[in-house]
Amino acid sequence: MATVALRSIQGKWVMACTIMASAMAFIDATALNVILPSLQQHLKASGPDLFWVLNAYLLMLASLILIGGTLGDRLGRKKIFMIGIFIFISGSAACGFSSSATILIIFRVIQGIGGALMIPGSLSLISSSIDEKERGKAIGTWSAATTLVTMGGPALGGALADAGLWRYIFFINVPIGIIVLIFLRTKVKEIKDEDNHKGLDFYGAIAIALGLAMLTFGFLRLPAVGFSHIQGYGSISAGILLLLTFIVIERKSSQPMMPLSLFSNVIFSGTNLLTFFLYAGLGAGMLFISLNMVQVQGYTQLESGLTFLPFTIFMVANARFAGSLADKYGPRFFLITGPFLAGAGLLLLSYIQQTKGPSDYWTTFLPGILIFGFGMSLTVAPLTAAVMGSVSDHFTGTASGINNAVSRIAGVFANAVLGSMAVLLFSAALQKEIKELPLNQQQKQAVIAQSANLGNARAPEGLNPVQEKKVVAAYHSGFIDAYGKIMKVSAGLGFLASLMALIFIQSPGIKKALV
Repeated sequence: MATVALRSIQGKWVMACTIMASAMAFIDATALNVILPSLQQHLKASGPDLFWVLNAYLLMLASLILIGGTLGDRLGRKKIFMIGIFIFISGSAACGFSSSATILIIFRVIQGIGGALMIPGSLSLISSSIDEKERGKAIGTWSAATTLVTMGGPALGGALADAGLWRYIFFINVPIGIIVLIFLRTKVKEIKDEDNHKGLDFYGAIAIALGLAMLTFGFLRLPAVGFSHIQGYGSISAGILLLLTFIVIERKSSQPMMPLSLFSNVIFSGTNLLTFFLYAGLGAGMLFISLNMVQVQGYTQLESGLTFLPFTIFMVANARFAGSLADKYGPRFFLITGPFLAGAGLLLLSYIQQTKGPSDYWTTFLPGILIFGFGMSLTVAPLTAAVMGSVSDHFTGTASGINNAVSRIAGVFANAVLGSMAVLLFSAALQKEIKELPLNQQQKQAVIAQSANLGNARAPEGLNPVQEKKVVAAYHSGFIDAYGKIMKVSAGLGFLASLMALIFIQSPGIKKALV
């Protein structure tokens, strides 16, 4: 009885620590989209700079998250979790003091390394610290609590940005992280697999990290240098070659970070393809909605953050209910319907033109956000159940890590590919818009040069008031044109995710991989 009681008490401390640590990462992610306009203005960042601010973190997270989970199993879950938190809050503090976009990007890399060690530790600590009969309920509580905390991310980010305090989005992590470290040090015992003597797949981690970095860099440089430049085709080619090398390493490795045998199971492969397409559409869609609202439609950053509350409320209200229904009837219906509705919401949002600002929100952005949010709320829990149910119990941790990495990689590619596409589309739309404007050739070139800044483009100096007004109108019109096309691509990714479920997901049962 005493052992059971001790386990129960430790479980509560583990829950508190994992929820607070996860909240740091989730708030950072959701708030950052909202504060990007302030960050761009204060640090004089270009459009590609913004995407690197997002991607530097996601890139390290995606490439190292699997090795982070392996380190926890081998060296101790609490130890690696604490190291990850320390690195994360150190990177956060450095981000807050950044004086330029380049320095911020460097410190976001440090944040990403910390996140890669910290995030896998949350669910692994819960799984290893809490009784098996209570584990499902505990994971559900963790999910609901972190989602509720995440709800405040956009609103908090918007409020701080409007007050000129956007740096505190990074500083706020420091006291939270210190409290978690104290609790872990004094209240939680170390947990590790004593019989786990597996080696670490460092070569695989290096190959995927460098491959993703080269691909991302290549796509982000395309708008500036074109595909014919070595920085364009060279980086992309090197990235593809490194990812192919990663596959060869994993095939030959005795202890691969991503066992390729798992992908012989069509359901596991299908759910990960679904994850990639859905989260790529989700990441790009939410980013460009925020930029459109603040930079073109006249929303404050706080108002922009609050507009996502209906989306998050749906996630809190429906996710557990959808998960229980998926357990009872199988996930196939939800994984077809959910992504399809998410794509439909993004498609509806793509048709929004210039509005009168927040007063038009209820008839412009809200309907699409409601459909988008409802679709995502039907998808998340059944998707997790399908991934975890498609492999044997021995590989559930690895399967969870792979699926988590796939969702982060999707975010990297969405920001890199669709971000560079947005700059190209905006530039092309601007060239059409300024043809009839009363500007000389030099002025027109100066206007086009601002396209890298997307919705934050500024009229060149030396224009008279009439010219300046027409140039600003051209910027808004050009951005809305690019926004609409990017949102349609994001919607298409949602529909592709639905198609993956239609093709690959069986119903009602899930066939486990025999590995």
